[in-house]
Amino acid sequence: MHRIKIVFVFLVLSTMLVQAQKYSNEFLTLPVGARAQSMGGATISSAADVYSAFINPAGLAAIEDSNVTQLAAMHAEWFAGVGKYDYLGIALPSFNGARRMAFSVMRFGIDGIPNTLNLYNADGTFNYDNISSFSAADYAFLVSYAQPLQVSKGNLFLGSSAKVIFREIGPFAKAYGFGLDLGLQYKVNAWQFGLMVKDITSTFNAWRFSFTNAERENLLSSGNVIPENSIEITKPSLIVGAAWSDRWKDYGLLAEINAVFQGDGQRNALWSGKTFSMSPALGLEFDYKKFVFLRLGISNVQQEVDLDGNYWSIQPNVGLGLRILSFTINYAFTDIGDISNQSYSHVISLRLDLKKKK
Repeated sequence: MHRIKIVFVFLVLSTMLVQAQKYSNEFLTLPVGARAQSMGGATISSAADVYSAFINPAGLAAIEDSNVTQLAAMHAEWFAGVGKYDYLGIALPSFNGARRMAFSVMRFGIDGIPNTLNLYNADGTFNYDNISSFSAADYAFLVSYAQPLQVSKGNLFLGSSAKVIFREIGPFAKAYGFGLDLGLQYKVNAWQFGLMVKDITSTFNAWRFSFTNAERENLLSSGNVIPENSIEITKPSLIVGAAWSDRWKDYGLLAEINAVFQGDGQRNALWSGKTFSMSPALGLEFDYKKFVFLRLGISNVQQEVDLDGNYWSIQPNVGLGLRILSFTINYAFTDIGDISNQSYSHVISLRLDLKKKK
């Protein structure tokens, strides 16, 4: 038994290496902001605030007030509080023909992971004093730019985000990467359309692993393979969407549907082929005087297996919003897996609008 070492960090590293190409930078597929979370991520066409820097950078140019600076913050707890997802962003006032810039930073991490690599002494006895903890965290830093384009009818917006990625697994592994996203929005009458190409040039993460001699010996003695430095590639993905909205006096309704196309092979999705897969998302937003908001969403359509055979599951999402003067607070409640797994998550996001004095 002294040769059996349950090392959580190695399991994380092994999973990452096996699925690196398919699920590279998967944290960047999570919606940002409680509004997007509660609508199942179906906001690619209707996003028009500071959170657009991540959702669809073209939406930055669709912010109605050209003199406003928007600040945003989000905190989410996934998998019953195991994973923490945080976001900070700022969108600057428009300049030189309604152009806008935004800066964002996000972190998805799991903290307090026990490191048991040095749990055993040379004589095979336990030494719990040697157990330490570490974090596995992913960071992304975004610089976004958006501007309107001249068209004969409707409004057309173009935006892009350059992102620098940093990922770490305690002291054992670090990776740096760079990527580029490109987005479009077109609004005509009651309709809004959106297009987003993520990692349009492919995103490359360079991983570097470092273990002490003692850690290497422990890994090898327990039958594990020491990972080597490697390059991880995130292939481009395409998101298209359409939204419709209308108002009846004090009441408003917005409905949006998105389709996410992944080009990294078969995934557990509604439609899956050898090269591409497609996942839909549907979101609804009701409001009263643009003061109180109720949101519903459906996403993450997957096929699961139990004793009775195969069945389809969905991820339900619900949320509320409240806007008071220049302050907006949104809340979302989601079930990441399905109702039977009860992986409930709470998301809170804030937005502050600071208007520049004329």
